[in-house]
Amino acid sequence: MAVHQDAAASDRQVGFKETVVRALRAAGAAIGQLASGLGTAPLALLVLLWLAVAAATSPAGVGLLMTPALLRALHALAGRERDRLARWGPEVVAPKPPPTHLRLALVDPTTRRELRWLVRHATLGLLMGLVGVLLPLFAVRDGLFPLYWRLAPMDATATSLGFGTAHSWADAIAVALLGVGWIAIVLGLTPGMARLQARPGRRLLVAGPETDLSLRVAELTATRAAALDAHATELRRIERSLHDGTQNRLVSVTVLLGAARRMVARDPDGAGELLERAQSAAEQALAELRTVARGILPPVLDDRGLAGALSGLAANCAVACRIDVDVPERCAASVEATAYFVVAEALTNIAKHSGAVRATVRARSNGGRLRLRVEDDGRGGADEDGGSGLTGIRRRIAAHDGNLSLTSPPGGPTTLEVDLPCGS
Repeated sequence: MAVHQDAAASDRQVGFKETVVRALRAAGAAIGQLASGLGTAPLALLVLLWLAVAAATSPAGVGLLMTPALLRALHALAGRERDRLARWGPEVVAPKPPPTHLRLALVDPTTRRELRWLVRHATLGLLMGLVGVLLPLFAVRDGLFPLYWRLAPMDATATSLGFGTAHSWADAIAVALLGVGWIAIVLGLTPGMARLQARPGRRLLVAGPETDLSLRVAELTATRAAALDAHATELRRIERSLHDGTQNRLVSVTVLLGAARRMVARDPDGAGELLERAQSAAEQALAELRTVARGILPPVLDDRGLAGALSGLAANCAVACRIDVDVPERCAASVEATAYFVVAEALTNIAKHSGAVRATVRARSNGGRLRLRVEDDGRGGADEDGGSGLTGIRRRIAAHDGNLSLTSPPGGPTTLEVDLPCGS
């Protein structure tokens, strides 16, 4: 009975720890998302004020002259918000480019929705972003107050809210309890605040039913073709490896065993030598089979996860390589395999062609996206058309509807950035 009680208590403790870890991760991601909203919310407020000025000066004709530039700024800001939302969650499919002529813009549904989003993001979005940044600062400031309250001036404000003074340890501990309250608010409210900040953009900036999605359909068609092409290329590689390597080894084993069987009665020593050669060929065939199998789906991904697999690649790289992986949850097996092969090919290119001394591999996952960054201090000048394997990398990434960005000016450094959906 006591054993069952101890096991139940242990399970509850583990469950509590997992709940706390999930809450901390959710709050951290929400704070990051709210803070990223401050990259567009102040600009939305400026565009809204500009819109008010243009409306007020329209009777004099000045506002009408501002309209084209104002509409371009609105559309550009909306596009920037779509990119931000895509980094923290599902993609926000952009509509066709809205018009910048005033008469057409007045009847354009996309422009109307962007104006509605502008008002909400410049007010509610800005407020949520500021609160999301200030709450953690309040929590740290008040929670650590007992550590430094004696160093503060006697008439200094004790709390982040701007009231109260501390003249004793009891006052300092009361402020620290307020800091604990801030932490509870951060853990409980910031995920909802992040959703509230993002909701207008996800609802109003997405392509409406009147939008022609033929471009997106064409893009997905090209992605599907790239996936099929990548699959066919991989099958050809496997077939070539089996035909040119393993099959030849097995044929050699068969020939040697046949010869040894015929020689065993009349020349036992010669038969023994042939059997040793057959055994060696069989071992080589097994090694090649393992290599082919690892090329399909590296078993190290199942055994050690993406972080361990990338660490193994860095350890075997001819160039000094630093790994920085922050991927709290497992991605789909195909995505992890793609990330593994991308990094493997990139490190191979660095070792062969870059002349680099150091390389860095970073992997991050948030908002349902896996982001890779491979950088080296080599000579630069990487060319996708130069046979360096970059075409194959791009094909693998396109198969998952991901994105690849390469920056490699002459003289370096070279930076390869990859963005993949975690669940594809």
